[in-house]
Amino acid sequence: MKLIIVHKNRNSATSSGENLLRFAISSEPIASVILDGLNRSLCWGRKRAPILRSFAKRVPNSTVCAIPEGWNIEHRASAPKIIPYTEDIPICSELLQKTKQNCWFVISNGRFATQIDSELLDKVLAVTHADVVAVNAEPELQAYREKVRLTGDGKVAGFRRLYSDSAEPVALSTDWPHHIFIKTNVLDRVVSGCTLPQSFSTLLKRCRSNALTLRAISVGGSVIDLETENGLLNFCRMSIGSLSPPHSYGKIRNSSRSVAAGNNNGMSRDPKFVGRVLLGKNVRIGPEVVVVGPTIIGDNVKIEPGAVIKSSIIAPGVCVPQNQILQNRVVKEPQRSWKHLTGDSTQYESCGSKQISFIHFGRRPYTNNTFRTWSRFSYARFWKRIADFFAAIVVLVLFVPMMPFIALAIKLNSQGPVFFKDNRQGRHGKVFNCLKFRTMIVGADEMQDKLRVLNQADGPQFKIADDPRLSAVGRFFRDTYIDEVPQFFNVLLGQMSVVGPRPSPESENTLCPSWRDARLSVRPGITGLWQVSRTRQPMKDFQEWIHHDIKYVRDLSLRMDLWICWQTVKKMVRNFISQF
Repeated sequence: MKLIIVHKNRNSATSSGENLLRFAISSEPIASVILDGLNRSLCWGRKRAPILRSFAKRVPNSTVCAIPEGWNIEHRASAPKIIPYTEDIPICSELLQKTKQNCWFVISNGRFATQIDSELLDKVLAVTHADVVAVNAEPELQAYREKVRLTGDGKVAGFRRLYSDSAEPVALSTDWPHHIFIKTNVLDRVVSGCTLPQSFSTLLKRCRSNALTLRAISVGGSVIDLETENGLLNFCRMSIGSLSPPHSYGKIRNSSRSVAAGNNNGMSRDPKFVGRVLLGKNVRIGPEVVVVGPTIIGDNVKIEPGAVIKSSIIAPGVCVPQNQILQNRVVKEPQRSWKHLTGDSTQYESCGSKQISFIHFGRRPYTNNTFRTWSRFSYARFWKRIADFFAAIVVLVLFVPMMPFIALAIKLNSQGPVFFKDNRQGRHGKVFNCLKFRTMIVGADEMQDKLRVLNQADGPQFKIADDPRLSAVGRFFRDTYIDEVPQFFNVLLGQMSVVGPRPSPESENTLCPSWRDARLSVRPGITGLWQVSRTRQPMKDFQEWIHHDIKYVRDLSLRMDLWICWQTVKKMVRNFISQF
C-alpha cells in the first residue's frame, strides 16, 4: 500500500504555499493532474524493482491520498482513493489486513513529487537493515554531478564524477521526508489504533518506544516542490500527458474538438490551440484567442477575445480579460488587476537552502549536454555501429581457431586465468568488463603500488619499460596486439567500437572535464587516434592523449576511422616482424 499525505501547514494564515497546493487539489481538472501524477511519482525505470512491485501485484489500486478535512475534495471514483483527516491520519483497517505480507508500506509526502531510479532504490532497501527507512530524493546524488575531494586540512585533492545515481546514509530529521518505507511485519507497531500521527517527530518517538530500527537515506533523484508556483507548473507540464478519460488531452486545433474534449458549449470557431490543452467544463473562449500547451483551464472559465495563454494554469470561474498575455503563470482566483501577471515567472525555486531540480523529471536522466551528440542516421551514431558489428564477426571468425593455442600458451607460461577482465567506462560513463588475454602474472595489481615510483607516464596511466609483471608470452602478445583480440566480443555487445578513445577506468577519467566528457561521448575503441599518433615524448604523453581524443570526437568521420585502421595495420605488421 502507498499512502500519500498532504500535510496541513500549521502557519496556514501566513503560508501562501499551502493555499497554492490547496487550490490545486480543490480545483478540477487541476486536481486530476496533481493526484494522478502523485500516484505515479516516486520511481522510474525500465521495469519496477521487485520490492516495489510485489505489493502492487497483490493489491491493485492500493494508493490512498490523505487530504486535510475542509479542502472541498469531491468524491472521486478513480485512483487514488481520497480520505479526509483532521489531526491523526486514519488508515483503513481493510487495507492494513492486506499489507500483512513481506513487502513495504510506503508513505509519501504529498508536497513533493519525486523521481528515483527504482532499481537503485530496490538495492538500497535490500541492504538497509531497518524496520523504518526515511528516503529523500537528492538532486546532488544524481548522475553527472561533480564531487570535490578534499584533504584532511581542507585542500582540494581532486574531482570525481559519478555516471550513475548514488545513495548515502544521512541523519534523521524531525521534518517529514519525501518517503517513508515501513516493513509490513512491524506496521501494527507504527499504526496505533488504525491512525498515523501527522507529526513526524511523534512518529519517530512511537517507533523508538517500540524498539524499531530507523534509518535515513538520501538517494539520487529529481524533486519538485508543489507549494511553489514554478514547481506546480513544472509538475503539471510533466503529468498532463498521462491522464486517463474523461480528462484526456489532445492537440486541440478547432472548436469541434475543443467541445468534445471539455464538454463546452460557448466555444467560438476562431480560437487557436497549440500543443496539449486540458479543458474543464463550460469553458467559454472568444475569437482570436491563442492557447499554447501544456495548459490547464478550469471549469467555468471565460477567456475574452485576443488573449494569449501559454503554459499556465487557470482556476475555475476566472475571467481572462481581452488581449491579456499569460505565460508560465498560475491564476488561482479572479483578479482585480492583471498587470502583475504580465510576463514570464519561470525561475528556479528553492526549498530551504537547497535548490530544487526540475531537469529530467519524469524521464531517465542519463543524458548530459556536455557530451557530443549526432543525428540518428549519421555515420557516428548508426553506420559506425553496423560496421563495428560486421568487423567484429570477421575478426573473431579468423581468430577463434587460434584461441585454444593462445590459451594453452598462457596456461603453460604462468598460473592464472586465460582472460583478464577489468572495469572500464564506456559511452556516457557506463561501466563494463573489458576483456583481454592475460599478459601479466597473478598479483600484478598489488605490485603496481610498489613500482609507482618508476612510472614513466605523466598522466593518470601507469607505464614502465621492461615491466617485471609481464610474462614472457604476455610480452609477445602485447607487442603484437594479440592480447586485445577478445575485445572484439565487447564490440559485438555494443560496449566498444573498433576505433575510438582508449577504454579507461574511472580513476583515469577524473581529470580534465572537457576531455573526459568528449571521450565518453563515443564508445571506447580497440584502436584510436592517440594510439597511432602518439610520440611518447617525455612529459607530453598526457597532453597528446587529451589532444588526440578531443580531435577524434570533434572530427569523427568514416575517412578518419579508415585512416586509423590503416595506420594500425601497418603498425601491427611492423611490430610483428620486429619480433623475429
